[in-house]
Amino acid sequence: MKMASSRTFTLLCGLLAATLVGATLNPPAVVIIGPKIIREKLAEKLKDHDAIQILQELPLLSTLREEPAGGIPILGNLVNSVLNHVIWLKITSANIRKLQVPPSADDQEELIVNIPLDLVAGFNTPLVKSIVEIHMETEVQATISVDTNKKGFTVSSCSDNGRSLRISLLKKISFMVNPLANGVMKLLVPALPKLVKSQLCPVIEEAFEDMERDLLQMVEAPIPVSDDHLQFDLLSSAIKDNTIQLNLEAKLLDSQGTEIKRFSESEASLTTPTLDSAPFSLTLSKDVVKDAIRAFLPTEEIAIMLDSVLPELAFKLKNTIKSMSEEAAAQLRPTQVLKVLTQDSPELLLEKDRAKLAQLIVLQVFTSDKVLRPLITLGIEAISEAKFFNKGDQLILNLTEISADRIRVLNSDIPQVDPTMLKDIVKEILDATLQPNQNGKLSHGISVAIAKALGLNDTTLNMNKDGIVLSADSS
Repeated sequence: MKMASSRTFTLLCGLLAATLVGATLNPPAVVIIGPKIIREKLAEKLKDHDAIQILQELPLLSTLREEPAGGIPILGNLVNSVLNHVIWLKITSANIRKLQVPPSADDQEELIVNIPLDLVAGFNTPLVKSIVEIHMETEVQATISVDTNKKGFTVSSCSDNGRSLRISLLKKISFMVNPLANGVMKLLVPALPKLVKSQLCPVIEEAFEDMERDLLQMVEAPIPVSDDHLQFDLLSSAIKDNTIQLNLEAKLLDSQGTEIKRFSESEASLTTPTLDSAPFSLTLSKDVVKDAIRAFLPTEEIAIMLDSVLPELAFKLKNTIKSMSEEAAAQLRPTQVLKVLTQDSPELLLEKDRAKLAQLIVLQVFTSDKVLRPLITLGIEAISEAKFFNKGDQLILNLTEISADRIRVLNSDIPQVDPTMLKDIVKEILDATLQPNQNGKLSHGISVAIAKALGLNDTTLNMNKDGIVLSADSS
């Protein structure tokens, strides 16, 4: 019985370990690249790697002569009889048409990139003086898969299977040359796909690797956050439908490059959007956004001589205190000092399409600039409406509509203070002092440089309980 129990326990442990290994933890940031960007960036890299030049230099004639009819002697003789009448044969015009990234099949974690080729080959023969031109259309299919070893992607297959190949004569020719042209075209049907695979596919692989490298450099570029900066590192990659997903780890670093905080994978969910027509999205978890805001708004103390800076507010404060104690109000001098101290770091509260910022604040009123003991000290839980918006490539947060519904008297020389009587004046004080100060710091914003680097503009922002989502339209 004990042995059976031991085996059962071992089996359960094994199942649990397998479950934990296979569990997908959620990243703190996700970048999704849509098919439009994949098409455009890969096309740019193919151009950089001289793919057109590679196509124009395909060794058509030597290839046909090296492998006549697949090594079958009788057919080989027929092939030779065709090629004996061909002086030269080469690509005279090459073009790569618009790349296509079709949706993947359900549950297929592969990205298909179709690369249509438009080629014109010419051959010369003593039978006619003019060049005989052959039009060839074909499509190379590259399959992109996730490479778990490097956390990125790899071109797992690349080929022209021949089914997409269409060959025709550009111009009518004489009946003497027609059989020769037909013979050349028949020979090109098996030869061209082999040449494309051996000559162009390595270039496609290199182009994709360059594209992937550029995307990672854009994603991992430091994002300034006040005096600190955010740094993203690749955790893992995924392919969903016809999009590339980069799962990122985030770090907050100070100006010296010292790590302040790391955001790694967690079990908390992070809702990522479907791109629809948008070519790009960046999803940041609430924790990342919260700490970015904290970098802008560290704990601080704001001290002002109220009569000199905000005389109307000083008058209202004196009247409020007078309603509770005339003796206390009489102690207020023209040099009275107001101090607003933010405690700890603000807390970001996210809902769908709505955000709030909660802060713990200590407010002190000193009767003059000479006294050390405050007349009254209040503890305040303030909540502001937090509105995110875009300005150029900057994501900016603006605080509005501050409320101070929860007020506690921490210390007071005023007898029988009623916190509810202070609610309105406290709100006005925070409106006039704290919010302008914090909005000034937040106005520098967070750069969304990756969108600009991808050639996108008009960044839009959406929120949910997990975080914020930035997406952009094409420029």
